[in-house]
Amino acid sequence: MLTWVLIAAAVVAVVVKRFMGEPLNARDLFGPPLVLFGIGVYELIKTSLTLVDVLWLAAGSVVGLVLGVLRGTTITLFVRDDVLWQRYTPWTVAVWAGSLAVNFGLGLAATSAGMHAEARPMTLSIGVGLLGELVPVGLRAIRSGVPFAPQRR
Repeated sequence: MLTWVLIAAAVVAVVVKRFMGEPLNARDLFGPPLVLFGIGVYELIKTSLTLVDVLWLAAGSVVGLVLGVLRGTTITLFVRDDVLWQRYTPWTVAVWAGSLAVNFGLGLAATSAGMHAEARPMTLSIGVGLLGELVPVGLRAIRSGVPFAPQRR
């Protein structure tokens, strides 16, 4: 339970910061998705998965990745102080809300079809979505030719 609260608090903090606009540095772009994805995979390793679990996990991951890519296309990149900044837009929030609804519905369908709840870790779902988000953001950032912001201390 504490893990869920900490993850939810971290996600809310990231969304609020990004909605206000923040410097885009490589660590913040790549770190959270990879860490959450890694934690989710680790949680899966400890779980005995059935074929139904694997199929729904694959479907959910594809959906999460696609929704993450869609969300990434709504993020505004801009230059401030000669480095890249990012800002979530109202469209980003709308896609977040839609993603939550789609994932909730997919979770209900998966559970109804026999998927075990522990076979769908929240950390993995968030990590996959953030991996999808970083694809269009990262590509636009690199193509811009503007440097990433330096890492904060």
